[in-house]
Amino acid sequence: MPESTPPRPIRVRQRLGQYRIEARLDRGGFATVYRAYDTIEGIRVALKIPHAHLVTMGALREFRREVRLTATLDHPSILPIKTAGMIDGHFVIIYPLGLGNLATRLEKRMTLHAALDLFDPMIEALAYAHRQDVIHCDVKPENFILFRGGQIRLADFGIARFAQHTVTGSGSGTVGYVAPEQALGKPSPRSDVFALGLVLWQMVTGHLPSWPFDWPLVGSARLRERVHPELLSLFEKMLQVDDRKRLASVEKVRLAWRRIRPKVLRPARRPKRRKFPARGWKSARFREFARSPSKLRPLRPCPGCEGPVHESMRHCPWCSREFKKLRVETRFPARCPRCERGVKLDWVYCAWCHGKSIGPLAEREYTDKDYEQSCSNASCGRRSILPFSRYCPWCRTKVVKPYLLKPRGKQCPKCERGIAGEFWDHCAWCGKELR
Repeated sequence: MPESTPPRPIRVRQRLGQYRIEARLDRGGFATVYRAYDTIEGIRVALKIPHAHLVTMGALREFRREVRLTATLDHPSILPIKTAGMIDGHFVIIYPLGLGNLATRLEKRMTLHAALDLFDPMIEALAYAHRQDVIHCDVKPENFILFRGGQIRLADFGIARFAQHTVTGSGSGTVGYVAPEQALGKPSPRSDVFALGLVLWQMVTGHLPSWPFDWPLVGSARLRERVHPELLSLFEKMLQVDDRKRLASVEKVRLAWRRIRPKVLRPARRPKRRKFPARGWKSARFREFARSPSKLRPLRPCPGCEGPVHESMRHCPWCSREFKKLRVETRFPARCPRCERGVKLDWVYCAWCHGKSIGPLAEREYTDKDYEQSCSNASCGRRSILPFSRYCPWCRTKVVKPYLLKPRGKQCPKCERGIAGEFWDHCAWCGKELR
């Protein structure tokens, strides 16, 4: 296309051949995507229009080769190109219109089961391409298109490589999802394995790993508690920085996934709850306290006396044992690396210990029905203090207002924090003997 006669900019509601532009869906470094109405077929489609300065005669010749290559990929999980060509001075690629892409879907919370259900079509699509000796080179959430009925299709085969040569002149893909060797201009099927591993990891953990990709990655601890260890082993093989140690192609990933899929999707067995001692007057007190209407949940046996303790406690209220680290059952999705107590993903500091910054581990903020106090620091002022917290999880200001256990609300004579005086022998916060 001659550079002296650039086409007019595309505007909403204008006609482009048989297509009426309805809305702009996305804009990237290579092209802009529009939703359009096909006035002949009576359906809505997606129009991808590369930026005019990229559509040179040489680029068009290369793109035609890539389109012919893409046309040979006949798979239900690969998004086909309806047609491509010049319309009113614009080079236009027409696709079936989906509900949106995976990147937009990942902005909202996705359950583990829903994420694992999408593994099959995503892996199958890329494995099929590798069996046809086709490398995608730009695997990322934006290139997975969602359709009704839970269907997902991989888009931009061929166009990805065309865009890379045109925009960058190298083999680099999208920043954040590119394999190390691909960033150096040496893409291979192993590069697609690496990028796919990053996308799948982001789906099940909510975190996108970053350089230097040291194992265990962020989110490993939480995922380990919910899935079979062989899935973590598969991720580790896909995300090796050294491509020689990585799985050779997504076809290898497909075979491994088919083998472990029944184990991963099997409903997790509930762990047997450890019972407190069944005999003796002390065990009766243990059981009565465990049934009391306090917000100390969940309770687990003390490693020393087996009395019920909560992760917020600094001392066992039965034997006064001090807990610098306490790894008991938690309702939180992550753990503090210093004290191993549970923390929320949006916390900046641990609410239980005076450790260094721990996050935030997620970009969004989460509400919690148990937030009952506001931070006393005027410059913070967040209503984000949980019962029995020692520090504000946002600014690390020490919590001075004591939280009293219901229903009687007694206080420790030393630290003035709430105690269950009718049950405990020691204060769970400072260790003072109460009896």
